[in-house]
Amino acid sequence: MTTLLLAAETVAAAGGITGSFTLGIAGAGAAIGIGLVGAKAVEAVGRNPGAFGRILTIGIIGMALAEAIAIYALIRAFAGQ
Repeated sequence: MTTLLLAAETVAAAGGITGSFTLGIAGAGAAIGIGLVGAKAVEAVGRNPGAFGRILTIGIIGMALAEAIAIYALIRAFAGQ
């Protein structure tokens, strides 16, 4: 994810594009990350229903970390970087 964000910043800086490109790429990366965490959590619960509580907790933490990347990009976009 970090390399994707860095690549977006490089392209945006080279082309003179504002933070909207960076925000779009980071948002897409966060959406993919959240989707993967959700899919794997459902798969894990299907394999071991008894571990539902632990899987839910870890899944929520993983989704929050993936969403944090989009929030950082939003802050950078508002800052004009």
